[in-house]
Amino acid sequence: MATRVKQTTRAQESTNAIERLYITMRHLLNRGFYKPSGVSGNALRNALLVLRPEIYGSVAEEKAELNGLIYVLERLPNGIEECRFINLTSDEGFSKSHLKAIIPPKRRRNCYRIDEEQMNIEITRGRSDIYDILTHLTFLFVESNKISERVLVDDGKATIRDWEKLVEFVEREEKEESEREVAFIHTANILGRTYEEVVEIHQKLETKDKKDRFLNVVYWLGKLAIEEETTGDKRTITFSPLLRERLGHHIHGERWAETIKNALNNEGLLNRPIHIISANMHSVMNSLFARNALSKEFPNSKSLDIYEALSSSENREFQKKVKDLAEKNGMLFLDDDSGANIDTQIFDSAKFGKGACCYDFPEGIQEDEKPVIFVMDYAFGEQAYETIDELLKPLEINGDKKFLNVESISVMGKAGILEGGKGDLMIPSAHIFEGTADNYPFKNELCSADFEGHGLKVLEGTMVTVLGTSLQNKDILKFFHESTWNVIGLEMEGVHYQKAVQSASKIRKSIKKDVKIRYAYYASDNPLETGSTLASGGLGTTGVKPTYLITDRIIKQIFAS
Repeated sequence: MATRVKQTTRAQESTNAIERLYITMRHLLNRGFYKPSGVSGNALRNALLVLRPEIYGSVAEEKAELNGLIYVLERLPNGIEECRFINLTSDEGFSKSHLKAIIPPKRRRNCYRIDEEQMNIEITRGRSDIYDILTHLTFLFVESNKISERVLVDDGKATIRDWEKLVEFVEREEKEESEREVAFIHTANILGRTYEEVVEIHQKLETKDKKDRFLNVVYWLGKLAIEEETTGDKRTITFSPLLRERLGHHIHGERWAETIKNALNNEGLLNRPIHIISANMHSVMNSLFARNALSKEFPNSKSLDIYEALSSSENREFQKKVKDLAEKNGMLFLDDDSGANIDTQIFDSAKFGKGACCYDFPEGIQEDEKPVIFVMDYAFGEQAYETIDELLKPLEINGDKKFLNVESISVMGKAGILEGGKGDLMIPSAHIFEGTADNYPFKNELCSADFEGHGLKVLEGTMVTVLGTSLQNKDILKFFHESTWNVIGLEMEGVHYQKAVQSASKIRKSIKKDVKIRYAYYASDNPLETGSTLASGGLGTTGVKPTYLITDRIIKQIFAS
């Protein structure tokens, strides 16, 4: 009797594709370079096309993917589409040269345009940063090749008329609006998209300096792919020797943590109860001081109205007023120059003046028992382990070890939700690491009851820490959601934070064993819903309510303890 061969499911195929992507990326990093059109580049491309991540929409189809293109361009340096050579480096001192750093709008990383053909990207946040960049570049190369395949005819000896007309427009000095509209028509044909879709993405990408940014991106993506096909001039990605040598050695994390511990020591705060919060650089400060700082401007407003006003970049005066009050009442801002790209704030509650803070201490609290709140900006993937692991180590002064009196560690983050919508809340009871059976259960001081009655959906359960948000697809997420893992969402840092906290509290004993742990996430997207992925745009003011609700609950628990 013939044995029946069980077919692999889409979830299993997708899991294998993710594994292949990461193994290939690590191999390329060790090797030191690769060509996107070579064997290794094709392996990355094929794995991405099997995976078909939600964030990249129609990447596996013939037509161009526009929302995914915007998502990627916001996370890569301006002008990268023009570069044939992309070099990933460590922090190697480019900031001391005449070169001006280019910082992508949605990712804090320093990039340097070396010349017309080369872009250097500094990697200071570990392997997660490399995976992120290589995945986005692979997407760009896929889209670039689509253009080349559509415009090359006669066995690569000629190009279609639409391409020639686009080239003509882009290379023209003076440009009329009517000519621009004609260029949109030709571009729509090249991309397999409608005129309306092309106009829409043009409007999203145009800036004051670069009105035709979208058309330029299409031109350069096509130009380099066509040249690669017709002249053999290959695009190349290299990893600098110093980056390969330094990776995994916590160089930036150690420098970052040392600065913070020295600042705490200089302020005499090492022995005071320290509460670490991983969040943004505004919600804790605003929660502590905004209502009192802006009592004249918002005499009868609810806190949420004040926070929404503060979240607008137009209200700089309001933001300055809150910051000034915070600095007069014990807030110390540490600007990060370690290369970790994580700014920090220290709030010494013993210096809070009367009527400054919006929260009350328990009665009878002694000065040396008043909490010190240390806020760190969001880490990125594996960087969470590097930074917290280094921070929780004792500070060495003249051979003596000074331990931090850490009372609690709270992590507030954005995550993809698997049942609900943007702005809803997830309270994890465990983190599991994607692609492994590694799991980290813990007692969360926060629970769903803390957040009820505010019109937001609150889920409790397991969170998956993924290797990169840009590699998720519906099949894997459905499996996680519907299986006994009881997964409610996905994010990138949870496992890494928890690994560092557990080793410090339970193995190394550098902090107390019963340190309080708090995790809460709000939904930035629902990757299981079409049109609700990260590529569909930001949260806008939808994120204000959950951000401040989580911050409020964390601060109340800190002050109550």
